[in-house]
Amino acid sequence: MYNFGSSYSPLVGDFYFYNMDKLQIKIKIEEIVSSLGFLLIDIIFRGDQHLRVLEIFIDGEKGITTTDCSNVSRAINEAFLADNLIEENYRLEVSSPGVERPLKYLVQFSKHIGRKFELEYIELEETKKLIAKLLRIEGDQLYFEEKNFEVKINFQNIIKAKVLISF
Repeated sequence: MYNFGSSYSPLVGDFYFYNMDKLQIKIKIEEIVSSLGFLLIDIIFRGDQHLRVLEIFIDGEKGITTTDCSNVSRAINEAFLADNLIEENYRLEVSSPGVERPLKYLVQFSKHIGRKFELEYIELEETKKLIAKLLRIEGDQLYFEEKNFEVKINFQNIIKAKVLISF
């Protein structure tokens, strides 16, 4: 029989989160984040039996401040204590996704109108790449400018979208 708690286990780390109800934790976090007016972008579970780490990425219509992150962190910690969701030691990290992470939701694009994007999208069953400036958003349609031409892309066809930082 294999000892999953040993340091030789290939499952040390994420295995310990499987002992807890990850789905219940995700649901609770999403509930809290949305009740505070933010969008849950991602949750990463990592760590080992000595210290679990939950990385939570949130976004908002106007961005995220350190105060926003503190408020979300405090609310999540209180809920974890009240509902006894994680019984062991854990570290909670709440932050914005940062510009290096691709955008996942349509609502994230509106605050980036006028900025350049690196896009990967599907058009006529073909994957295409584009570097262009976001001009406007109309419903599910995003309008980009590339070399003085307007390109319309349906949000559902976007595979990956990253904001490019210009210095």
